[in-house]
Amino acid sequence: MINKNFTKKLKQDFEKHAAERRQIISLSNIALYDSKRAIFSLHRGDVKKAQDSLLEIEKILKKLETKFGRARIFEEGAYKAGAEEYAEAKFFSLFLAGKKVDKIKEVNLNFDSCLGGLCDFTGELTRRAINMAAAGDIKEVEKIKKVINDILAELVEFNMAGYLRTKYDQAKGNLRKIEQIDYEIKIRR
Repeated sequence: MINKNFTKKLKQDFEKHAAERRQIISLSNIALYDSKRAIFSLHRGDVKKAQDSLLEIEKILKKLETKFGRARIFEEGAYKAGAEEYAEAKFFSLFLAGKKVDKIKEVNLNFDSCLGGLCDFTGELTRRAINMAAAGDIKEVEKIKKVINDILAELVEFNMAGYLRTKYDQAKGNLRKIEQIDYEIKIRR
């Protein structure tokens, strides 16, 4: 009573989708972990290593989009996580290079990846501020506080919900941390 050709085609489509999913997840996980390594390299001052990593990640993300298409890759949570981590690393790299945090032109990211990466970027700035405060570089702490303030002033204009709201709340927490650091520095002077 069932059309065997129908179920055969369903199985082929299912298996194709599953194979694509495995490939997307595998490459996305490489992008995610290499982005984390790039961030750690940037914190350690190894800019060359971080830049090399970012170039390799860009190749991976472009390859995924070319091979599977934009709509398909954004179906997978692993891709979204990898793209968001890349955005965070790229924003941090731009900041350390003294450049404006701006649209990432090397890879075609969606707004979720950019907003999530921007929120997480405030955490890397806070971490840097803590390290700079410990090293006695008060001017850098003040600069970072201003950047985080500027980011939050822009993000408050978005009516984020769900996952992005959680990211936004974490960014607000980072602003509170940097304000506390700044306060403690001023009290101790």
